[in-house]
Amino acid sequence: MHTMWKGTISFGLVNIPVKMHAATENKDIKLRQLHKKCKMPIKYEKTCPNCDKDVKSEDIVKAYEYAKNKFVILDDEELEALKKEQEDKAVEIVDFVQLEEIDPVYFEKSYYLSPSEGGSKAYALLREALTDTGKIGIAKMMIRSKEQLAVIRVYKTAIVVETIHYPDEVREVGDVPNVPSQESVGKKELDTAKLLIEQLTTEFEPKKYKDNYRTALMELIEAKKNNEEVEIGKDTKEKPDNVVNLMDALQESLDRAKSDKPKTTKPKKKTTTTKRDAKTKKATS
Repeated sequence: MHTMWKGTISFGLVNIPVKMHAATENKDIKLRQLHKKCKMPIKYEKTCPNCDKDVKSEDIVKAYEYAKNKFVILDDEELEALKKEQEDKAVEIVDFVQLEEIDPVYFEKSYYLSPSEGGSKAYALLREALTDTGKIGIAKMMIRSKEQLAVIRVYKTAIVVETIHYPDEVREVGDVPNVPSQESVGKKELDTAKLLIEQLTTEFEPKKYKDNYRTALMELIEAKKNNEEVEIGKDTKEKPDNVVNLMDALQESLDRAKSDKPKTTKPKKKTTTTKRDAKTKKATS
């Protein structure tokens, strides 16, 4: 597994040398853009609209636009020095909190941590301490030129770094248009909705969820690659009825959920014969 970052995780005076590895990977199928006429990939050139010329990489500088067409130029040396200053700092766990206190909207990306040489004992200590207390650590760290707020937690047998958004990166719910403030919900509708949720409740099994579009797209690509005849079939999945009445929609959904759920047969009770019964039977025979 590729090492993305090396550093030290610390809590109190305990320092743990670790390596970081990406815990997830993007499985999206990337499609290239070709010229329709000759089937060659399209190039994207960097040009200056003022000079009307192509610009080489060495002639490009970084800048921050603080007002319309007003920039502050930042030298690569300045950015590297600032980045190095932050990267040299240990990743310090500053707080321990309950995982349930953090809303999922804050979570961004997951990384596995493995101990570097000499760090196994301290790594295991932190893992066991987090597991036993049910707590997670809150820390700051530099990843790809950005200071990240992160969660340190345990997933199965590994310690995981979960980058999370800063509060000012999460947009205010009040800015979302057309969200109803308070609507009067009928008791019968609410009870039926809760019953429907109960009917559809199950244990989370990640392996049962598949990316159907990606699978179909790969099948299409393979078929076309092998010059096979391709026919895109129509979706045969039953479309939901356009029920206007909310109660009717809930009841219909509940009926369908009940009919789709496999029936569980209760095991028959075994009749057990006691020693006393056996003796009585023997005496009367």
